[in-house]
Amino acid sequence: MSTGGGEAVRTGDHAIEKGRGQVGLLGLIRRGRHERAGFELYGTAVAAARDPYFYITLDVPDTLDGRFDLIGLHVFLVIQRLTDEVPLGPPLAQAVFDAMFSDMDINLREMGVGDLSVGRRVKAMWDAFHGRANAYTAALRDVDPAALENALGRNIWRGETPPPGSTPALGRLVRQQITCLAGQDLSALLAGTVRFLPAAEAAR
Repeated sequence: MSTGGGEAVRTGDHAIEKGRGQVGLLGLIRRGRHERAGFELYGTAVAAARDPYFYITLDVPDTLDGRFDLIGLHVFLVIQRLTDEVPLGPPLAQAVFDAMFSDMDINLREMGVGDLSVGRRVKAMWDAFHGRANAYTAALRDVDPAALENALGRNIWRGETPPPGSTPALGRLVRQQITCLAGQDLSALLAGTVRFLPAAEAAR
């Protein structure tokens, strides 16, 4: 997902030329609104990813990598929900993505990672997130329901063998969360409000 700006909204060439400063100000207001909502949606995704059920019952590794992968999974679900809601959803999806990697940058610096290394580490996280998002998207489109379980197993447990029953439960959870997100109004999402099911409930 690119972090670049989108095209300006045109209301007629004459109006833009005459009121270019006003159009620029409106653009900043819109971006600011999406930025705040993006951080709020990201914060809710992080809270959902911290549910102890993942670490206690499903035995997801309680490590920096394990936590990153669960946050990435929940952010992916929010972004997926927003992407097809043209024209308002994609800019908000971008804001959620930007919020995630702004937070990763801050966390690395607070952990004492040097300035010269932060960019490289964030780029590695960026690549990992995109790889996982592509894998989950393909798996959800696959007619074989096991495709999602396999993608989750490979990425959440990073090549280790998942505990018995963990990937089927996580697959059910993902599908239930997708259904839950689909039923939430875009207006609420644009206001920064999103709801996830409790993990244990979604995994049934």
